[in-house]
Amino acid sequence: MVFIAPARGADTVSGVLSSQASIRGDAPFLVFEREPGLVDTTSWAEQDARARQTATALAELGISAGTRFGVHLGNCPEFYDIWFAAAYLGAVIVPTNPLSTAAELRYLLRHSGCRTVLTQPGLVATVREAGAAQVVDVTTDWTSGVRRFSGPPNPAPGDVLGVLYTSGTTSRPKGVQITHAAYLAVGDAVAGHVRLRPDDRFLVVLPLFHGNAQYYCSMSVLVTGASIALTPRFSAGRWSEQAAQLEATLASLFAAPIRMILAKAGNSGGDAPGPGAGHSLRATLFAQNVSPDQAAEFERRYRTPLVQLYGMTETVIPPTVNPLYGPRNPLSIGRPLPGARLRIVDSDGADVTPGQPGRLLVGGVPGLTLMSGYLDDPEATAAALVDGWLDTGDVVRADADGFLYFVDRAKDMIKRSGENVACGEIERVVDRFEGVLESAAVGVPDAMLDEAIHVYVVPRPDAHVDPAEVIAHCRGELAKFKVPDAVHIVSELPRTSVGKIQKHLLRRPASQAR
Repeated sequence: MVFIAPARGADTVSGVLSSQASIRGDAPFLVFEREPGLVDTTSWAEQDARARQTATALAELGISAGTRFGVHLGNCPEFYDIWFAAAYLGAVIVPTNPLSTAAELRYLLRHSGCRTVLTQPGLVATVREAGAAQVVDVTTDWTSGVRRFSGPPNPAPGDVLGVLYTSGTTSRPKGVQITHAAYLAVGDAVAGHVRLRPDDRFLVVLPLFHGNAQYYCSMSVLVTGASIALTPRFSAGRWSEQAAQLEATLASLFAAPIRMILAKAGNSGGDAPGPGAGHSLRATLFAQNVSPDQAAEFERRYRTPLVQLYGMTETVIPPTVNPLYGPRNPLSIGRPLPGARLRIVDSDGADVTPGQPGRLLVGGVPGLTLMSGYLDDPEATAAALVDGWLDTGDVVRADADGFLYFVDRAKDMIKRSGENVACGEIERVVDRFEGVLESAAVGVPDAMLDEAIHVYVVPRPDAHVDPAEVIAHCRGELAKFKVPDAVHIVSELPRTSVGKIQKHLLRRPASQAR
């Protein structure tokens, strides 16, 4: 008889929480810095009890198995209470960006069919204006007096637990459906790669409504019985201090916050712990490229290795991650995770050779290792998921050692005089110019050239950058048809809440783009 152990997909998020609570008991699950100097701690047993009580409160609001409801919150313990309560009920959370306008939120609520939204003071008016039928302020004692949930809903691993909306930088946001099984699969994958143990603690400063904090941090903690150090918001000036005070051993960032931390430290001369300053970070995951100089400065200043990974809301599991131990390249998005199936293909769908750029496809099982699909959008789902392959829409290349490098979004290409130009290639050259903090290249309609190349440059603090000199620098590094036609100096680039540059705003006339 051949025995095959069941995969983690045989479990649910609520089942794992219940199991960890019985095993870990009074061990900390969450330490929350409510404000500097004031930290709340929640044990595993307490977290399970809070989730069960919240599940009953949700049921009394009319939320049951399969019901989608909104969670419009900043980072707070209540987010976990609600998320895990939904897991017990078999309900579906639709977390939204607390910085959204009423118009943006209205579209998400209508598209997802959310009648009930759980929120916090200061956001209630926006939620009401967005048209929610039932608005609940979770900072009140709304769960008091209700009993602990004990059943009977019993969600299956393949049931959807979350609908996470894409950033919508180029089109209407799409609702990415994530099952219990997929949440646990990404937790197992990331925990395995970073060798997460029960005595580890993940610092979460990125927003909880986003996949990074949910997938890589929260789920890896859930499956291992480790703990979370949560802050209400990201603080460039206090990041390392928070890591030390909350006793974090791992962290996760995007490239933009890394640059913000370096800029803040450069201005103040502070927040540079050095050896023996108290924090115990053994690794910091990050996504979206930083320059080699920035990576080296960050690692020197904060004494934590930077480990770049690549992932999308749709991929769930990050298909590539840099090695935790061994050679890492800050320009590389890493090597394929063990078990990952990747293809790099040309416009005809044929595999390219190493060194050649192509579109990245990620193989997997929808609903287990990939998203189930886009909510109420069969056409977009069919276009993205073909025969078990997810088309990421990203252009990458692989070197002979198996490291992958992000080239550009397939749609982030400039058509100039009949030539295709990758924005990322131009940005990497501009970013190497002295005094440049970061840049963004876009194509602007041009009657003669099809599209002209415009680059928006953010200088480093106290640096002066001359647009003409940037263009001259590019002439020495790029083919003639790739050289920018114009360079605009700006104080910052427009971004989504998770750091993605909103290039559609930069494609407006230069006089409006500042």
